[in-house]
Amino acid sequence: MSNVEVRSEKESGVSVVYLSGQALDASNVQRFRTETTSLFDAEKYFVFVLRDLKFVDSSGIGALLSCLRKAHALGGSVKLAELPMNVRQLFELVRMDRLFEIYDAKEKAIDSFRS
Repeated sequence: MSNVEVRSEKESGVSVVYLSGQALDASNVQRFRTETTSLFDAEKYFVFVLRDLKFVDSSGIGALLSCLRKAHALGGSVKLAELPMNVRQLFELVRMDRLFEIYDAKEKAIDSFRS
């Protein structure tokens, strides 16, 4: 079973969520959903930093899409930052880059909420 770690902190009024580990995939996506659900109780603006995540499969993309929908329902948004090349290519291949705003740097993603 692959493992994913979720850690969050508040930075400039935005909840920054760091994902790290081997993969966000079918083996751990339910745990990811459980761990991130409470984040939406107090926040609505998120930057998910994926630089330390090695792989994402379709169920992982679905879980991130679910986070985006929750944030939109609250009047907020989820933006992605620092995706490894293979993960970014997957997002582009399945055209998720049209739904998610993707940034090369966490700071740029945080700043985008101010404009």
